[in-house]
Amino acid sequence: MQADFLVVGAGSAGSVLSAELKRRGAGKVLVLEAGRSERHPLVSMPFGLVWLLGGARDWAFRSNPMKGLNGRSIAIPRGRMVGGSGSINSMVWFRGRAQDFDAWQLNGWSGAEVSPAFDAVEAKLRPQVFPSPHPLTAQLQSVLRANDPHPNPDVESAGICSHNLIRGRRNSAATAFLRPSGVEVRTGCEVDCLLWTDDRATGVRLVDDSEIKATKGVVLSAGSLLSPAILMRSGIGPSADLNRLGIDVRLDAPEVGQNLHDHPGIGLHFEGPGTGYGLEPRQWASWAMAPFAYLLGRGRLTSPTVEGAMFFNARGESSEPDVQSHFIPFYLDPKDRKYRATSGYFADVCLCRPRSRGSLTLASKDAKASPIIDLGVFRDGRDLETMVQGVLRLRKLLGTARFGEGKAHEIAPGAEIQAQDLASYIRQNAGTAYHPVGTLRMGDDKEAPISARLAVRGMQGLWVADASVMPKITSANTNAPSMMIGYKGADYIMEDAQ
Repeated sequence: MQADFLVVGAGSAGSVLSAELKRRGAGKVLVLEAGRSERHPLVSMPFGLVWLLGGARDWAFRSNPMKGLNGRSIAIPRGRMVGGSGSINSMVWFRGRAQDFDAWQLNGWSGAEVSPAFDAVEAKLRPQVFPSPHPLTAQLQSVLRANDPHPNPDVESAGICSHNLIRGRRNSAATAFLRPSGVEVRTGCEVDCLLWTDDRATGVRLVDDSEIKATKGVVLSAGSLLSPAILMRSGIGPSADLNRLGIDVRLDAPEVGQNLHDHPGIGLHFEGPGTGYGLEPRQWASWAMAPFAYLLGRGRLTSPTVEGAMFFNARGESSEPDVQSHFIPFYLDPKDRKYRATSGYFADVCLCRPRSRGSLTLASKDAKASPIIDLGVFRDGRDLETMVQGVLRLRKLLGTARFGEGKAHEIAPGAEIQAQDLASYIRQNAGTAYHPVGTLRMGDDKEAPISARLAVRGMQGLWVADASVMPKITSANTNAPSMMIGYKGADYIMEDAQ
């Protein structure tokens, strides 16, 4: 098999990039996806992600034990199917702040310069405010009475989120960009390593030892965990690590796999009869009717789970948010018991701009072996301090919400867990928002693995376009920025390949 361009990964960035390469006349574009098709009823059903997490369409990675989390290992879901993690997420749509991109300090990536790419993506994806939120979500705006009626990471605000949903169905990058483009997609194609002619990438070798050639180049869009792993198995990475694993070093690149970070988060769980969605007996009839309502594009199965959000300053010291809260009007059990005859809701505290950094390294040169993932959560103590203050302020804000009879009791951590004990509780219970970024950061400096034009530094015919290239995480959910990166990547690659 052969193509002009090979795109490794059909996730949010890879789907947009592939479609845009074809639209721009790049020649034959072939997308290689390790997982399955996204054409499954639970993928198109927004609420279906509840059953997809941990299943065959999830890579189901886990971190290594982390000191900042009391030696715990945590789950890191990643979509293993066409659409990638955009086929298994809550579809929340935030660009991030313009200042997020300005802070990258890279030509072509300022807030003003990325705006046209966001505009183009949104014109096709058509994100919209969720039209049928739970009554609790509809009252979320009462928590922070800002000028903006919807959550906005630029200012303290709260309300119903926008999502990439159309008529009650998931509208992922695969649905909106990849499938309509007619680009060829091959599923079940897990890439082991790159093929080379001198310093030029000329194709890939799959885990079954078959080879696929590329005449113009290869683009890695496998995400922040798998794109650096493929590079390292191909001989690009920290030479000491590669030598230890018996991998021939093609390019000593010490920062490959470094700078890994995510939005750390801690949840507040609420329980009470007649509050949010749940399995209490009074809701059984509604659950029984839910499949029929879904066929009409209505009802609780059209909920993306994260219906609302808040942005606020953890200490209340300014109007600049440093914390995001995702609001889920469903009962989530703090002990992960799936089926309980009760109801409630959930809100978390996630750091918008964490300081802590971790890393990703290979455990083996075998592509079937999961990488060693250290998210570095709370390595910088200031992150934990902000989380503590964020929980205290979130409690106060939710206490002012006009939930009426729908207001529930906090069962975890519980109101009795106050400031002096919250740090310990957070270390023992925190996770992340499933937004890993940064392992192949862009930069103008020679130490950065990726150039500002998404080219792998020191190599020819090789680019990376996914969330791994972010030097710093954006201040909200990362799905929209990933699609923007794919769109801009098509521009750069078309220009550079000529």
